[in-house]
Amino acid sequence: MIPVTCTEEQRAAYTQAVMDTWNRATPDQKRHGREWYATAHKLAAEIAAGNTTKGAGVIAALSANKSWSENCRLARKAFEEGTASGHVGDAITKANRILAGTHPSEVLPMHIKTGLFFVCIADPEHESAVVIDRHAHDIAVREIYGQQNRGLGSVRRYNLLADCYRTAARRIGEVPSKVQAVTWVAHIERD
Repeated sequence: MIPVTCTEEQRAAYTQAVMDTWNRATPDQKRHGREWYATAHKLAAEIAAGNTTKGAGVIAALSANKSWSENCRLARKAFEEGTASGHVGDAITKANRILAGTHPSEVLPMHIKTGLFFVCIADPEHESAVVIDRHAHDIAVREIYGQQNRGLGSVRRYNLLADCYRTAARRIGEVPSKVQAVTWVAHIERD
Protein backbone atom coordinates (compact mmCIF):
# COMPACT_ATOMS: atom_id res chain seq x y z
CA MET A 1 0.00 0.00 0.00
CA ILE A 2 1.11 3.52 -0.63
CA PRO A 3 1.67 5.63 2.49
CA VAL A 4 -1.16 7.85 3.70
CA THR A 5 1.27 10.72 3.96
CA CYS A 6 3.81 11.23 1.24
CA THR A 7 6.47 13.63 0.08
CA GLU A 8 5.76 16.35 -2.43
CA GLU A 9 7.86 14.32 -4.90
CA GLN A 10 5.60 11.28 -4.47
CA ARG A 11 2.50 13.45 -4.83
CA ALA A 12 3.96 15.00 -8.00
CA ALA A 13 4.77 11.53 -9.35
CA TYR A 14 1.18 10.34 -8.79
CA THR A 15 -0.18 13.46 -10.48
CA GLN A 16 2.21 13.04 -13.40
CA ALA A 17 1.19 9.40 -13.81
CA VAL A 18 -2.45 10.50 -14.15
CA MET A 19 -1.47 13.13 -16.71
CA ASP A 20 0.68 10.63 -18.64
CA THR A 21 -2.26 8.22 -18.87
CA TRP A 22 -4.49 11.10 -20.03
CA ASN A 23 -1.91 12.05 -22.68
CA ARG A 24 -1.68 8.44 -23.93
CA ALA A 25 -5.46 8.15 -24.29
CA THR A 26 -6.67 7.97 -27.87
CA PRO A 27 -9.19 10.50 -29.14
CA ASP A 28 -11.89 7.81 -28.92
CA GLN A 29 -10.93 6.99 -25.32
CA LYS A 30 -11.08 10.68 -24.44
CA ARG A 31 -14.50 11.02 -26.05
CA HIS A 32 -15.80 7.93 -24.27
CA GLY A 33 -14.35 9.00 -20.90
CA ARG A 34 -15.65 12.54 -21.17
CA GLU A 35 -19.15 11.16 -21.84
CA TRP A 36 -19.01 8.38 -19.23
CA TYR A 37 -20.68 10.13 -16.29
CA ALA A 38 -23.16 11.97 -18.52
CA THR A 39 -24.21 8.59 -19.92
CA ALA A 40 -24.51 7.16 -16.39
CA HIS A 41 -26.57 10.25 -15.44
CA LYS A 42 -29.02 9.52 -18.26
CA LEU A 43 -29.26 5.88 -17.14
CA ALA A 44 -29.99 6.99 -13.57
CA ALA A 45 -32.82 9.21 -14.78
CA GLU A 46 -34.20 6.48 -17.04
CA ILE A 47 -34.31 3.68 -14.46
CA ALA A 48 -35.76 5.95 -11.76
CA ALA A 49 -38.51 7.50 -13.91
CA GLY A 50 -36.80 10.89 -13.97
CA ASN A 51 -35.54 10.93 -10.36
CA THR A 52 -31.84 11.10 -11.23
CA THR A 53 -30.78 11.49 -7.61
CA LYS A 54 -32.52 8.27 -6.60
CA GLY A 55 -31.25 6.43 -9.67
CA ALA A 56 -27.67 7.59 -9.09
CA GLY A 57 -27.90 6.59 -5.43
CA VAL A 58 -29.10 3.07 -6.18
CA ILE A 59 -26.47 2.61 -8.88
CA ALA A 60 -23.75 3.76 -6.46
CA ALA A 61 -25.07 1.64 -3.59
CA LEU A 62 -24.92 -1.47 -5.78
CA SER A 63 -21.56 -0.69 -7.40
CA ALA A 64 -18.99 -2.19 -5.02
CA ASN A 65 -17.06 -5.07 -6.56
CA LYS A 66 -19.38 -5.28 -9.56
CA SER A 67 -18.64 -4.74 -13.23
CA TRP A 68 -20.42 -1.76 -14.77
CA SER A 69 -22.74 -4.04 -16.74
CA GLU A 70 -23.66 -6.04 -13.63
CA ASN A 71 -24.07 -2.83 -11.63
CA CYS A 72 -26.52 -1.50 -14.25
CA ARG A 73 -28.42 -4.78 -14.35
CA LEU A 74 -28.83 -4.85 -10.55
CA ALA A 75 -29.92 -1.21 -10.38
CA ARG A 76 -32.43 -1.58 -13.20
CA LYS A 77 -33.80 -4.76 -11.58
CA ALA A 78 -34.13 -2.99 -8.21
CA PHE A 79 -36.33 -0.31 -9.74
CA GLU A 80 -38.38 -2.83 -11.73
CA GLU A 81 -39.01 -5.04 -8.69
CA GLY A 82 -39.11 -2.32 -6.05
CA THR A 83 -36.39 -3.97 -3.99
CA ALA A 84 -32.66 -4.55 -4.40
CA SER A 85 -31.11 -8.01 -4.61
CA GLY A 86 -28.06 -9.81 -5.95
CA HIS A 87 -25.47 -8.12 -3.75
CA VAL A 88 -24.12 -8.28 -0.20
CA GLY A 89 -26.48 -7.33 2.62
CA ASP A 90 -25.01 -3.89 3.30
CA ALA A 91 -25.30 -2.81 -0.35
CA ILE A 92 -28.86 -4.15 -0.57
CA THR A 93 -29.85 -2.33 2.64
CA LYS A 94 -28.42 0.95 1.35
CA ALA A 95 -30.10 0.57 -2.04
CA ASN A 96 -33.43 -0.27 -0.41
CA ARG A 97 -33.24 2.77 1.86
CA ILE A 98 -32.65 4.95 -1.20
CA LEU A 99 -35.50 3.23 -3.06
CA ALA A 100 -37.73 4.00 -0.07
CA GLY A 101 -36.95 7.71 -0.32
CA THR A 102 -33.92 8.36 1.88
CA HIS A 103 -31.52 10.78 0.18
CA PRO A 104 -28.36 8.96 -0.96
CA SER A 105 -26.15 11.37 1.00
CA GLU A 106 -27.76 10.06 4.20
CA VAL A 107 -27.02 6.45 3.27
CA LEU A 108 -23.74 6.35 1.35
CA PRO A 109 -20.24 7.06 2.70
CA MET A 110 -19.82 10.49 1.10
CA HIS A 111 -16.09 10.70 1.79
CA ILE A 112 -14.98 7.67 -0.26
CA LYS A 113 -15.73 5.85 -3.52
CA THR A 114 -19.39 4.87 -3.26
CA GLY A 115 -20.59 8.30 -2.15
CA LEU A 116 -18.46 10.11 -4.67
CA PHE A 117 -19.62 7.75 -7.42
CA PHE A 118 -23.15 8.91 -6.58
CA VAL A 119 -22.07 12.57 -6.79
CA CYS A 120 -20.36 12.11 -10.16
CA ILE A 121 -23.37 10.32 -11.64
CA ALA A 122 -25.85 12.82 -10.19
CA ASP A 123 -23.74 15.80 -11.33
CA PRO A 124 -21.32 14.89 -14.15
CA GLU A 125 -19.92 18.44 -14.16
CA HIS A 126 -19.20 18.58 -10.40
CA GLU A 127 -16.12 20.72 -9.96
CA SER A 128 -14.30 18.60 -7.38
CA ALA A 129 -15.82 15.12 -6.97
CA VAL A 130 -13.62 12.28 -8.17
CA VAL A 131 -13.93 8.51 -7.82
CA ILE A 132 -10.82 6.70 -6.66
CA ASP A 133 -11.33 3.04 -7.39
CA ARG A 134 -8.73 0.31 -7.85
CA HIS A 135 -8.06 1.43 -11.42
CA ALA A 136 -7.59 5.09 -10.46
CA HIS A 137 -5.19 3.96 -7.74
CA ASP A 138 -3.18 1.75 -10.08
CA ILE A 139 -2.95 4.52 -12.68
CA ALA A 140 -1.56 6.97 -10.13
CA VAL A 141 0.99 4.57 -8.66
CA ARG A 142 1.95 3.10 -12.07
CA GLU A 143 1.49 -0.43 -10.82
CA ILE A 144 -1.22 -3.05 -11.25
CA TYR A 145 -2.04 -4.32 -7.76
CA GLY A 146 -4.31 -7.12 -8.93
CA GLN A 147 -6.08 -8.56 -5.89
CA GLN A 148 -3.83 -6.77 -3.38
CA ASN A 149 -5.43 -4.41 -0.88
CA ARG A 150 -4.95 -0.81 -1.92
CA GLY A 151 -6.14 0.62 1.40
CA LEU A 152 -8.71 2.92 -0.21
CA GLY A 153 -10.96 2.64 2.85
CA SER A 154 -8.49 5.05 4.50
CA VAL A 155 -9.89 8.54 4.02
CA ARG A 156 -6.39 10.02 4.10
CA ARG A 157 -5.11 7.68 1.35
CA TYR A 158 -8.27 8.21 -0.70
CA ASN A 159 -7.99 12.00 -0.38
CA LEU A 160 -4.30 11.95 -1.26
CA LEU A 161 -5.05 10.27 -4.58
CA ALA A 162 -8.19 12.36 -5.15
CA ASP A 163 -6.10 15.51 -4.70
CA CYS A 164 -3.62 14.23 -7.30
CA TYR A 165 -6.47 13.72 -9.77
CA ARG A 166 -7.80 17.22 -8.99
CA THR A 167 -4.35 18.72 -9.58
CA ALA A 168 -4.04 16.83 -12.87
CA ALA A 169 -7.53 18.00 -13.86
CA ARG A 170 -6.65 21.66 -13.20
CA ARG A 171 -3.53 21.33 -15.35
CA ILE A 172 -5.45 19.56 -18.12
CA GLY A 173 -8.40 21.97 -17.93
CA GLU A 174 -11.12 19.38 -17.19
CA VAL A 175 -13.29 18.47 -14.23
CA PRO A 176 -11.71 15.74 -12.09
CA SER A 177 -14.40 13.14 -12.83
CA LYS A 178 -13.71 13.40 -16.57
CA VAL A 179 -9.98 13.00 -16.02
CA GLN A 180 -10.68 9.94 -13.87
CA ALA A 181 -13.07 8.49 -16.46
CA VAL A 182 -10.77 9.10 -19.44
CA THR A 183 -7.80 7.57 -17.65
CA TRP A 184 -9.99 4.66 -16.50
CA VAL A 185 -11.05 3.96 -20.11
CA ALA A 186 -7.44 4.22 -21.33
CA HIS A 187 -6.28 1.97 -18.47
CA ILE A 188 -8.81 -0.81 -19.02
CA GLU A 189 -8.27 -0.70 -22.80
CA ARG A 190 -4.47 -0.76 -22.54
CA ASP A 191 -2.53 -3.24 -24.66
